[in-house]
This record gives sequence, C-alpha cells and structure tokens, in this order.
Amino acid sequence: MPRALLSILLFMGLSCYAQERPYALLQGDTLRLGNALVERTFLWNGGDLKTIALTHKETGTVRPVGNSRPDFIIGKLKGEGGVLEVKEVPATVTAPACLLASVSYSLGSTRVRRDYRIYADVPAIACDTYLKGTLSGDLAGKAASAGDHKNIESAADMASKAVSGAVLDHLALGPGHWNCKAVSFRDVTDWNNNLVSAEEFISYRKVGYKGNILFVNDLRGGIFFLKEAPCPDVQPAYPGADFTSDFGHFQITGLGIKAEDVTPDGWIRLYGAVTGIYSGGEKEALTALRAYQKTVRTAEDMIMMNTWGDRSQDSRVNEAFCLQELEKAARLGITVFQIDDGWQSGRSPNSKKAGGSFKNIWDNPLYWTPDPEKYPRGLDPVVKKARELGMELGLWYNPSIQNDFADWEKDADAIAGLYRTYGIRIFKIDGLQIPGKKAEENLRRLFDRVLAETGGAVVFNLDATAGRRPGYHWFGEYGNIFLENRYTDWGNYYPYQTLRNLWMLSRYVPAEKLQIEFLNNWRNADKYPSGDPYAPANYSFEYLAAITFAGQPLAWMEASNLPEEAFKAGELIREYASVMKDFHSGVILPVGEEPSGHSWTGFQSDSGYLLVYREDTPTEEGRLKTWLPAGAKVRLTPVLGSGKKTRVKVAEDGTICLKLSEKNSFALYKYSY
Repeated sequence: MPRALLSILLFMGLSCYAQERPYALLQGDTLRLGNALVERTFLWNGGDLKTIALTHKETGTVRPVGNSRPDFIIGKLKGEGGVLEVKEVPATVTAPACLLASVSYSLGSTRVRRDYRIYADVPAIACDTYLKGTLSGDLAGKAASAGDHKNIESAADMASKAVSGAVLDHLALGPGHWNCKAVSFRDVTDWNNNLVSAEEFISYRKVGYKGNILFVNDLRGGIFFLKEAPCPDVQPAYPGADFTSDFGHFQITGLGIKAEDVTPDGWIRLYGAVTGIYSGGEKEALTALRAYQKTVRTAEDMIMMNTWGDRSQDSRVNEAFCLQELEKAARLGITVFQIDDGWQSGRSPNSKKAGGSFKNIWDNPLYWTPDPEKYPRGLDPVVKKARELGMELGLWYNPSIQNDFADWEKDADAIAGLYRTYGIRIFKIDGLQIPGKKAEENLRRLFDRVLAETGGAVVFNLDATAGRRPGYHWFGEYGNIFLENRYTDWGNYYPYQTLRNLWMLSRYVPAEKLQIEFLNNWRNADKYPSGDPYAPANYSFEYLAAITFAGQPLAWMEASNLPEEAFKAGELIREYASVMKDFHSGVILPVGEEPSGHSWTGFQSDSGYLLVYREDTPTEEGRLKTWLPAGAKVRLTPVLGSGKKTRVKVAEDGTICLKLSEKNSFALYKYSY
C-alpha cells in the first residue's frame, strides 16, 4: 500500500465512515476527493491531476469527465513527482473545520501546489493554487475576435483551437443540452450603481464570458463554478474573460499573475476555483453556492455608526465629540461606533485641512497613533465610554500603499498594537490599490499577521467604493464589505437604489456580509428636485433603517445632527438586533420585484423569515414571488414593522399575497407551516 494512502486511511478512520466525512483517497492511479454530497475523481497523472468524474451523491448522478489535458494548465510540460498530503484543519472563531488535501508536483522549473478544501455538508470542493520557481510565457493569452472566425463548411472547421493562455480549472463534460448563466459583478461603487449583470446562454462554440460565477445545467442537474477573484473589471493580468464555454467543455481562465510574478523565493497564490453540484432549479443552485460561501468566514453581526456620512470629514472628530456621539448612538441601538479618518496623528488627503497625504506614511512613525490635540488622553476615555454603553469602538485605517504595500509589517504592527492597547478589533480598511500580485500578496500578509497576532479577533470592513480592490469573492475570510458611499449633501442617496443594490447582490453574495448605509434624511432636503417622490425626505427614518436589515446596518451619519424624533427608531433597531443573528444564519435570497421605488419587494431567509417592503405603490395588497414551496399553507407572524398576523397559500409559482396599509412601509415576519 502506498505510504500516502496508508496515512490518509489512518487519518480518516474506518473507510465506511470516511465516505460520509470529508475524505481524500489515493488508490493506484486514482484520487477521490469528497464528502457525503459530492465526489470529484481524478487520474493521478504524476500529481498533474485530470478529472475523470464528478458525482452527485444525493441523486446518484455520476458525470464522466473527459479532460484530455490536466485540470490546471500553464504549458505543455507533463507533471511529475506528485506528492499528496492530507490534514484536518480545525475550526476557528471565523471558519468551520475542513479537510485539506494538498497535491504538489513539478512542471519543469515550476513547482505547483493545489490545495483542495473539503467541508462537511457542502456540495462543493474548493481549490487554491500556488506556484513557485521560474515561469515564462504569456499566461493571460489573447481572446479571439468574433470577426476573425471563418465560415464553417466542414466538420474539421468545427474543431476548437487549444486554449490560449493558462487555465485555472476545467471540466470537459461532453456535448449536451447545456443551459448556462454567467454572473458578473462591479464594485468601485462611487462610480457604479449597477453592480450585478447576468448573461444566459446555451453552450455552443468556444466563447468567453466575464464573471465570478457560472451555472451550467442539463436534464440531469447542474454544476456551478465560482472564480474566487476580484471583479472582472479590476483583475490584473486579465485575459478578457473568466470562463469559456465550448459545447460541454467549461474552463475557468485568468490566474491574476504574470509569469515574472513567480519566483523561487516562496509560494505565490493564484485565484481560487470552486466547483459544486446541485439538482433542481435556481433555488437549489443558489443554496448550493451559498453553502460554500458561508464557509469562507462566519459573518459577525454588527450595527455600526460611522459619522463620515454627514460630510464633516475630520473637522469635528475629537474626544468630546465622540463621547457625545456615543450617548446618542446608544439610544439608536448601535453596537459599533466607528471613528473614520481624522482620529490619527497623521493627516490624510481627505482632511478638511489642506496638506494631507498618503504618500510615505511611515516617514512619520506616529502617523497611526491618536492625535494628541484631539485625544489628549488617547482613546481610553472613548473606548471606556463605549463599553459602558454596551458598544465597541471601531477605527478607520488606510494601509500605506506605496511600493505594493512594502510597509505591510509596520501597518500590521500598528493595527495589532491598537488591538492590544485598546481592545479595538473592527477596522475599516480604505484607500486600497492592488495593481498586481505583489501588492495583493503583501496585503494578504498584512491581514494574516494581524489575525495571527490577535487570535482571529480582528474584523476588517473592506471598502469597495474605489480603486482595484478585492470585491465580493476575494479576501472574504478577513471580514465584511463596506459597500458604498452615498450622501444627501450631493443628492445621490436614494433609498430604493441602496435597497436595489443589496437586493441584486443578495442572489449571489451573502447579504449578511454587506454593510448597507442609511442616512439622516432630515438633512439636505433642498439638494433634491422639488417633487421627487424618491427623495429621502419622503421616507420614515425607521423605513430607511429597515432597508438595511438583510445586510449589516450602517448608520452613515452624526447622531448629534438627528432631531429628537429620530431616536424613536432605537426601539426598532434594538428589536431587530435580537433576531439579527437568527435571520442572518439562513440562506438569504431576494423575493418579489426588483426595487424601483414603486415595487413590492424583499428578502427571504430559510431560517424562517420573510422581510417585505411596500414601496410607493398605489395598492395595499401586493403579490411577491418567494422561495416558499408551491401549495404550502404558511403562517406569517409579524416580528417588526407594520405587518399583521396572517395565513397565506403559496401559488404554484411561489407567489403569495400580502397587505401593508401604508406606502413605503415594511414588515418582518417569522414564517412556519
């Protein structure tokens, strides 16, 4: 018996039990990775794996895979010297346990390592790829122009050319009736307000598609591919597409590196590839995808206030201001009070005062210490006050971006030092620019160092508003996503548009990982056109808070600018906080119509909640298409908002009828059968 196989069997225990738990079994020239739901079978091929089958265990569907070339392609050399190592990765405070099956081998002067992560009860297997050594050639390749294709006059004309560039993973599933959907995303939300687009197609001749997610299905079920990478528009070394479809052959392309990024000095991490299976329709596909996404990091619920939304910038930030804000934030039910730019001794270019800069931050070793004029006693009084009021203090932080985050160790030490000194563990990370792999690797080192030194306690709010940043499917293990800056001062905060962005993203991204803002709608009413029905002043403050509930609420304002009547919302927010964890524990998906300002819309969590919004619509009864089972009789018990206890019958298409008596109102229900 091969030593690798023996060690795996000893590690996994009895083989009959191994098939239910995550497992990795090398038998002869066959490697099997899987759990109780899915199995991917490979030809060992010297470690340069070729997938030969994908099995959906619940349905018993075994799909033969005809990969004539290895799963990972960066050239034409044959892999050799393959080694398999398997270990169990224990659960942490932020992620569940998994089995890690690491396959390493050589391709000439390049060493390749493919780390497969297998989680219990997740119908997907993730793969993280690392390279070291030396590498040459064009990894991105060139996308073919549609106008350069010749007429097809013979069977020989139909043959596809070999892939140009590198392939992160692929499955040759064979010809068939493949219905597909590629889902693409945009961040840089200061400039973009349409964050999700989907393209549906039938797999035909070789075509490239942009996106982070690809669903493919036929009469036997479906498969999803998740490319763990930034959004397509900001990926470095981008080949022009993330997926290719060629009849039944599907590839994930774009490694995120250039050949010169690979060195003998250490492993460099490429983008991730996740392959999952499902049976049924869209609900089953999205639930399978979400089962994996929830393993990346356990969402930590927070209801945050950050005062930057009132555009005072750093002009008011000081100890007295923060102590006053904390008192009022507590009345609103806030759990984290975050001081944005201006708490530190160094002055940024966003300061009200001229002369600030992000260049050469570490020329000033005191840059990331509390400003002694604003905080003469340090942050201790503010931290103490926050704790007395049942809150945490969070801070804004802008890592030093010059030379690809070359000063990452200093930044990591500064953040970890703030944690050790004050117990501050929630940091908004802003100002990132990730032009290439070196910058990305240094930024990852920064975050990993902080988590290691704080026992995983620190949470990063990763700003997605500008620059080349990780987006929605990369760096997810480090925290949540600060989605957008909107301001009444500039007249660009429209509540239904914020709700729409959350609604659109929630189909494909865990809503509970998105920080969603609500603003002080008493400010700047004159900045909106007269008679604009969707201006913030036309909504109740409670409703503005409620549109954030599927995500993580962010009070983007100074509490001291609120009128007294605003604090009535504190009761609603505290009641929401009591169910937030349970609501967020489920798979949250959008229901109803796309938010438009005049729709019936909302969210459903399969932990048993239905969150419904009646926008500015003329009728008090609305029809919402849900994910509830057809024909079911459902009891709806109001938890928050203006809903009433009722029973509904679900139509064949999942639609239910509900009543809300007022325009721009909402209801959170607990549902049962």
